[in-house]
Amino acid sequence: MADTIQLLPDSVANQIAAGEVIQRPASLVKELMENAIDAGANEICVTIKDAGRTLVQVVDNGCGMSETDARMSFERHATSKIKCASDLFSIRTMGFRGEALASIAAVAHVELITKKRDAELGTKIVISASKVESQVITACSEGCCLSVKNLFFNIPARRRFLKSNATEERHIINEFQRVVIANPQIYFKLFNNDLSLYNLPVSNVKQRIINIVGKQISSHLIPIEVNTTIVKITGFIGTPQGAKKTAGDQFFFVNSRFMKHPYLHKAVVAAYSKLIPSDTFPPYFIFFDVNPELIDINIHPTKTEIKFEDEIAIWKILNAGIRESLGKFNVVPSIDFDTEGMIDIPVLRGKPEVSPPHINYNPDYDPFDNPKDRQRYGVPKKWETLYDTFLSAKNEYRNNNDSVILSSKSIGNENLQQLPLNIEQPLQSLFFQIKNRYILMPVKSGLMIIDQRRAHERILFERFMSSIQNNRIASQLLLFPETISFNLENSVLINEIEEDLKIFGFDIHPLENDTFIIKGVPVDLSNINVATLLDEIIETYKSREINAETEIKEELAMVLAKKGCLNSNEHLTPEDMSSLVNQLFRCQKPKFTPTGKTIISIFSNEELEIRFK
Repeated sequence: MADTIQLLPDSVANQIAAGEVIQRPASLVKELMENAIDAGANEICVTIKDAGRTLVQVVDNGCGMSETDARMSFERHATSKIKCASDLFSIRTMGFRGEALASIAAVAHVELITKKRDAELGTKIVISASKVESQVITACSEGCCLSVKNLFFNIPARRRFLKSNATEERHIINEFQRVVIANPQIYFKLFNNDLSLYNLPVSNVKQRIINIVGKQISSHLIPIEVNTTIVKITGFIGTPQGAKKTAGDQFFFVNSRFMKHPYLHKAVVAAYSKLIPSDTFPPYFIFFDVNPELIDINIHPTKTEIKFEDEIAIWKILNAGIRESLGKFNVVPSIDFDTEGMIDIPVLRGKPEVSPPHINYNPDYDPFDNPKDRQRYGVPKKWETLYDTFLSAKNEYRNNNDSVILSSKSIGNENLQQLPLNIEQPLQSLFFQIKNRYILMPVKSGLMIIDQRRAHERILFERFMSSIQNNRIASQLLLFPETISFNLENSVLINEIEEDLKIFGFDIHPLENDTFIIKGVPVDLSNINVATLLDEIIETYKSREINAETEIKEELAMVLAKKGCLNSNEHLTPEDMSSLVNQLFRCQKPKFTPTGKTIISIFSNEELEIRFK
């Protein structure tokens, strides 16, 4: 039998490695920007076209590479940062595995132009699918210019899995932000289809955050600084007023490298306990300076997941540091022990007798007993008999009405036998509300219980979907149009779904500087906070990776229905309950909400009988 195990060709092995390192165009931006930072550049320009599908180009003024180094950089595991295994535990640079350029060259057309600072001429290398097509000497400026064209051209299946241009552009902006916030000492530029998105000169950390997130965050930033033998923590956290419904302004950096750490995120959230609602996210930009020997950054190809040697201690230090910063800036009530002067606190000496204060008053005093006072205040004569007619009419109604209010104290067994069994009642009297949340009504099989909020959510959802199909959702013009600002990432998203928002009845128009003016909202949502609603739409879009062409309308309908439905504690009249139930049973799927939660539950006759055995 012939041998079946064989070595993979280098081109295939590189494509497999590329699947781990290069997931989408944003991965290119991250890897190339990190290489530029490691090269000592103080100015980096990133250019993308068609959200990175056609071109991702990174130009830097770093140290550049020689002809030999330029060629070697595209070999797998070729790196200048590691000489032996022990070097892995002292890494402070961004890239170190030597996988990025080899992986990129395996799935794209790559052109590298580079020159060392002390060299007269540079090198130009052109590679396609791991194959070197040309290498020549050329005149160029110092540093590197690396252009990646036609990503995944040789792997059509991977290319088809890329999302829309707007979605890929958002991921690129996200990766760009992670790098530039950690490196305010570098001048960064970002261009998309020849349009300038970011122009970030050298600044301090706070100014870089404001330039990225927006001016509105400047009043919500609180500095944090903790210095221990285990870790040094610096950066900024947000005030509780700056918390949002949407995630996105939460950044952890360890040794100037962005990281994701759900465990430490809980430390931040715990520090804000009882200061913000549970469904909101406080912004934070926190930098950890740790001995490289105490962390492991080699547990994931993207190097965003980092393991600390003593995570529990760092959790406690971070949580305490945030609480201290919130207290210093009077966000959390605290006692100021540094107040100038002395506080005079009386001290009881011995055991003096303390008696409560005594107030003299006349319990029989009647302010209207004086005829002059009656005339002065306009009190009518015989005012005590004003309600006599009302009470007699109420008693007559109770005696003649078929519906009787029963209580365990006033009714005995002999009275129960005299109650009528067949009572004709109007339709509204069949509905009862419990805790301003549930609607009860008798049915043939038992007792039906309806969640009023979920029922209204289903009604609104199907109404929105029906209106979309007929293109007839009405818009309610706002008396005072609202102006709302978003960061660049969210602005790209709003621009992408702007037409769909208009179909739903939003009258929204973009202005300059990532600002939008809202002139109208859907009729059913005229009493809600527009900014909060748009934040929830953005969060839904981000968290679920919605395909804008096929799923966005249904997702928008779900968000709008959930936002516009009744509150759980809203009192309903019998007429309101009757209308709500009738509309619910005209829906196509009355039993469940759009997200699959139960609306109707029936307490069967058999269960009722068991209860009273």
